[in-house]
Amino acid sequence: MKTGTRWAVLGLVVVVAVVAFVIAQSGGGSNSSSKTARVQAPATGTAVNGTTTPAAAPKIIVVRNAKPVGGVQDITVKKGDQVRFTVQSDSAQEIHVHGYDFHKNVPKNGSVSFSFPAKIDGGFVIELEGPGQQIAALKVQP
Repeated sequence: MKTGTRWAVLGLVVVVAVVAFVIAQSGGGSNSSSKTARVQAPATGTAVNGTTTPAAAPKIIVVRNAKPVGGVQDITVKKGDQVRFTVQSDSAQEIHVHGYDFHKNVPKNGSVSFSFPAKIDGGFVIELEGPGQQIAALKVQP
């Protein structure tokens, strides 16, 4: 084989190898059976330095006789994080998150969950609206 032909064949082999490598790295299209796992960040997580940390479990606030068991509960998050808590109550109540102005009803011997982005920094009262009893203190740090 002539030297010029060898270089042409070698160049073609290199191009094919590069294209095959690029296809393999991209997953090979929509019908790929690649064993490389692609991880999607959970919607409730927080991105830190390009990695995703799992969202904290929701705070559970238990209410008995229209009072928080264990006293007023503290919930602290950073601005932009997800605020998540659940209220369990032995009586039907309206739960009000002041500042954010969210209202939800919890049925007698039932529970209700809240999940919302912490868009406003500061301190906020979470209360049983009817009796005006504070059950939690939400602190959103800047």
